[in-house]
Amino acid sequence: MSTAANAAKKIIIADDDSSIRLVLSQTFTRLGYQVRATGNAATLLKWVSEGEGDLVITDVIMPDENVFDVLPRIRKVRPRLPVIVMSAQNTLLTAVNAADAGAFEYISKPFDLEDITAIARRALSRPADTEASRAQARAARDERLPLIGRSAPMQEVYRTIARLVGADLTVLILGESGTGKELVARALHDMGRRRDGRFVVINLAAVPRERVETELFGRSDGDIGKLVEADGGTLFLDEIGDMPLDAQTRLLRVIDGSETAVNPRTGRQPNMRIIAATNRDLRALIQQGLFREDLYFRLNVAPLRIPPLRDRTEDIPDLARSFLLRADREGLPAKTIDAAALDRLKAHAWPGNVRELENLIRRVCALYGEDMITARIIELELADQQAPMKGQEGPVTLSGLVERYLAGHFATFPDGLPPAGLHDRVLEEVERPLIALTLAGTRGNQVRAAEILGLNRNTLRKKIQDLGVEMSRGRR
Repeated sequence: MSTAANAAKKIIIADDDSSIRLVLSQTFTRLGYQVRATGNAATLLKWVSEGEGDLVITDVIMPDENVFDVLPRIRKVRPRLPVIVMSAQNTLLTAVNAADAGAFEYISKPFDLEDITAIARRALSRPADTEASRAQARAARDERLPLIGRSAPMQEVYRTIARLVGADLTVLILGESGTGKELVARALHDMGRRRDGRFVVINLAAVPRERVETELFGRSDGDIGKLVEADGGTLFLDEIGDMPLDAQTRLLRVIDGSETAVNPRTGRQPNMRIIAATNRDLRALIQQGLFREDLYFRLNVAPLRIPPLRDRTEDIPDLARSFLLRADREGLPAKTIDAAALDRLKAHAWPGNVRELENLIRRVCALYGEDMITARIIELELADQQAPMKGQEGPVTLSGLVERYLAGHFATFPDGLPPAGLHDRVLEEVERPLIALTLAGTRGNQVRAAEILGLNRNTLRKKIQDLGVEMSRGRR
């Protein structure tokens, strides 16, 4: 392999002996490879999980962990990444353990540089670690991040967040429903000066209008509101466009300092950063007399616009894979997704944005038995069930959909009649997805699911068993 070809390959070296790291780094650098070296297993696993490296050369005994314990995790996120294991414990058991753990090759210390470079060339000549496995590794990394996406619109969001975290300015986050406005607000809090304080959320669209002031400002009997709860931290006013005018006036007075809201624990006016968000056009609401212009200017100190998913479709594969990992971690069946399915996802308009995509992924994990999500499955889920049937106006009802399905079902039998027991079979067909989707939505919480379904918990447990509904691992 030429030096120019080598330059495209990166080798990760892991050994707690600095002299060995130096010798190997210099050797492979002279051969034209990119080299990155570490002295611990944690950093090795982090780099591999982030998709780095075309080859790993590692010692067995590391200060923080035995590499034989790390190799299965490497295999899981990067199944085709070759790993060469080195050890001064030159025993048959070490060699066997290396093979059992999935190492590409085992080499004993002290080693000959010509031997190790020859093994490295052979490892790198294998079919490359696929983009799919690298993408899976990136998804594992992204799933731990508050925001996911490498598109140009998201890069602009990141740059704006970076400029705002060091300040204590009031921020107004603008974006359609489901774009992740609360995630952005949390990122501003978690990376900002008030990270040690509380992040307090009030969704003004979800609180009955007559209770907004009580929720926000508390009651005279000593029940503190969200303003006092957020003292020292961040108050996130979600869907600020839905705030009633009376509450808007009172909030403005608090911001201006003309009205006090004393924290009973400190005896002082609460001090917090305010972050507001809305999916509505506040200027249009001002024109309609539904939003105070002076409050708008108080909140719109630092505007931050979140792009809709249709404007950053290149982020969809990373988002989908991250949601699959999250669903697996929460106990839903583990699945992968193929390229055609990702292409179909990218072609969808996503009126519900990132939230709609995550819900679709969770639904697919809950309802489909296949390990691989294909374009066919995505097509089924994205089918426009709200389109009117021929000769019918208005949206299709559940009753209408069931009637259409049953009409087709009856037509498949020669005499137009299905076998006996149809009633119970149809009920099972409806109950199974109903219960599965409810459990997916409650993340396996059977008490909450039973409450939503209006069932006794014991009844729900029996139905889960009788219908074969797949439950979250580790839950009962």
